[in-house]
Amino acid sequence: MAFADRRQAGQELATALAGYRDRRPVVLALPRGGVPVAAEVAAALHAPLDLILVRKIGVPGHHELAMGAVSDGGQTAVVRNEDIISLAGVDEAEFNATRDRELAEIERRRRCYLGDRPPIDITGRLAIVVDDGIATGATTRAALRAVRARGPDKVVLAVPVAPAEAVAALRAEVDDLICLEMPEPFYAIGVHYGDFTQVGDDEVRRLLVGHSPAKS
Repeated sequence: MAFADRRQAGQELATALAGYRDRRPVVLALPRGGVPVAAEVAAALHAPLDLILVRKIGVPGHHELAMGAVSDGGQTAVVRNEDIISLAGVDEAEFNATRDRELAEIERRRRCYLGDRPPIDITGRLAIVVDDGIATGATTRAALRAVRARGPDKVVLAVPVAPAEAVAALRAEVDDLICLEMPEPFYAIGVHYGDFTQVGDDEVRRLLVGHSPAKS
């Protein structure tokens, strides 16, 4: 166990990211688990907090097995895991139908968390993408590509824990990558937290209230 909870993980990430405080960063959290982590980073860096909405595209009947991911933060990005798609025997129509369901869930969450608030403009800014951990990296890659499409000056990925192979694969997507723990063997993100309680919608909304775009 590396972290007591997501809040402590965020505080440790904030320390590692302190050199970016004067670079006018925008912190982008992957909900829901990434939001408490990102809130600590945003507070320490005096940065606005926004969301990058991403959903895993799970194999039908085996949702936890990711055959891809989709993200929409003003720009939609889809990442496909062709090996899993092939092994699971998923055809194109089935993949697209599952993708579209996840896009609908992204839109539901956008309304739930942000209402009519538009995404923060990150054009020419330093974007710091934060989650509570990485497993396969598919959802993270989709989020990073959606962020990159919005024209930031630099993209930084910051996570408390991830497998070394996922970190290595994601380095090409970002300008900098901060990962505090890369345990081997890697079993699951939650194993590395004392408290890994699911984050609810109400908590996401509460944390966003204190980090509004007006602070940018």
